[in-house]
Amino acid sequence: MQVVGWHIEMEFKEDGKRTEAAALLRLRDGTELRSHAHASRYPDDPDQPKVGEEIAAARALTGLTQQLLDKAAGEIEATTQRPVRTLV
Repeated sequence: MQVVGWHIEMEFKEDGKRTEAAALLRLRDGTELRSHAHASRYPDDPDQPKVGEEIAAARALTGLTQQLLDKAAGEIEATTQRPVRTLV
């Protein structure tokens, strides 16, 4: 069995009430998928940067999930010549 891996990079920008996440996924075939997302804190909520990072990261990863499913569907369609629908 061959072990392979993908690399995901996640970066954050925070301004107090808003956290932005940028995700980058590098695949073995050289493809790079990118996604951006954010989380906003309500004024009455406590300042918890870690929570903002977790929410923004989850949303960015969800974006990567959809892109990866779309890529896989396109590759299946190219081989089978039939429409494919992938679901999360």
